[in-house]
Amino acid sequence: MALHPFYPIFDSAQWLERLVPLGIKLVQLRVKDKTLPELREEIRAAKTICDAHQCQLIVNDYWQLAIDEGCDYIHLGQEDLDEADIDAIRAANLKLGVSTHNEEELERALALKPDYVALGPVYPTILKKMIWEPQGLERVRIWKDKVADMPLVGIGGISLDRATGVFEHGADIVAAVTDITLNASPEQRVQEWLKLTEAYVK
Repeated sequence: MALHPFYPIFDSAQWLERLVPLGIKLVQLRVKDKTLPELREEIRAAKTICDAHQCQLIVNDYWQLAIDEGCDYIHLGQEDLDEADIDAIRAANLKLGVSTHNEEELERALALKPDYVALGPVYPTILKKMIWEPQGLERVRIWKDKVADMPLVGIGGISLDRATGVFEHGADIVAAVTDITLNASPEQRVQEWLKLTEAYVK
């Protein structure tokens, strides 16, 4: 089954509890700076919510906890790849998404035969300090040519207004973070995203 084109990323299960019931079908839980028991609780809660709403949960980074909690999808950044046991991940039948920022990282990612590749930041982002300059829309098109049939995720500084351009340049999926969480009405923003991305559902 193809991944939904709208891919919000949240830093707590509380956000998922609030917004997934609105119709979100693909979501990433990206939790930082928590203890191991707290992380386990967050992942467990997120999985329960997603299972109840037929939403695909993708766990960022914590692949061992994802395996332990019976999750089926993880996302790894390039630094995460340095530490991850890819054989163990594959043995557990976890699907894998990988972040990329340049040609070398893309080659590394494709060698792992991931289930999707993410390119970012497409636009300037306030989410975290990035050493990478904004990639721009033309890089999205180049990446899509390189990954061919593999799903391509555009991430970084993407707002509702910018999303259509990212899709038109080849992204199959668009990730959104602060455009939702910093919005005056996150619920309304999610509904707007769902409406916009209906046209890109495969």
